Amino acid sequence: MTAERRNNIATILITLVAAVVVIPIVFVIAFVIIQGMGMISWEFITSAPTNGMREGGIGPALLGTILLTLGTAIVAMPLAIGAAIYLAEYAPNNWVTRQVRLAIVNLAGIPSIVYGLFGLGMFVLFLGTGTSILAGSLTLGLMTLPVVISTAEEAILSVPPEFRTVSLSLGATKWQTIRNHVLPHATPGIITGVILGLSRAAGETAPILFTVAAFYLPELPKSIMDQTMALPYHLYVISTQVPGMPTEIQYATALVLLLVVLLLTTFATIVRTIMRRRREW
Repeated sequence: MTAERRNNIATILITLVAAVVVIPIVFVIAFVIIQGMGMISWEFITSAPTNGMREGGIGPALLGTILLTLGTAIVAMPLAIGAAIYLAEYAPNNWVTRQVRLAIVNLAGIPSIVYGLFGLGMFVLFLGTGTSILAGSLTLGLMTLPVVISTAEEAILSVPPEFRTVSLSLGATKWQTIRNHVLPHATPGIITGVILGLSRAAGETAPILFTVAAFYLPELPKSIMDQTMALPYHLYVISTQVPGMPTEIQYATALVLLLVVLLLTTFATIVRTIMRRRREW
């Protein structure tokens, strides 16, 4: 068999594998759009559920998801980026550092239900926050940390070492070098990791089930110590716990949740593309 023939066979196999992965995803998204698009309106997005959640909209749940996503960003971003800078620039390359990196990778693979149980025991019960936006944000932030740390560290390490060498040789301190030459070039990768982590947090159900999500709250939260509705849990409730629920509302809720995640991912892609075009290397 010639090399060209092997190359053609490999190309066909890779294309088929990609199609097997992509086609079901496209089908699911298209099905949700077709089933739920008819219900989407400004009133549906902003109004509260009525008539036992069989009518009305998803306003409180959507707002709750936005608040939890913002809270997750506030909790996770400073800690994750700080830890990534330390691991990439300051930590010695020894056995302890390697074990820390291994632990971070393992933490990223822990099921979200475990984070939810930890949040219940640590934040809700031990620290006394109760089921609240604060407890939910802390739990989601903790769950997001490993992903953002790993992504941010890889982005920092991808900056050529020559940038550091030249800056240090001109008399800059290590922190000045990191702040002015390393972080600006690593920002696209860091932002991508942060947004992808927030996208995951916005779609999680298990962690908020134990720490913040309410079955039904027509009123909007007044502080971070209040409970709130959230789109993932609301979708679970109206799909399994409410008899006689119109399927259009179920699919419309799922479509809005997909759009929230899609907007976050699209924003990350746009920012990454713009900032990469400004790179000088």
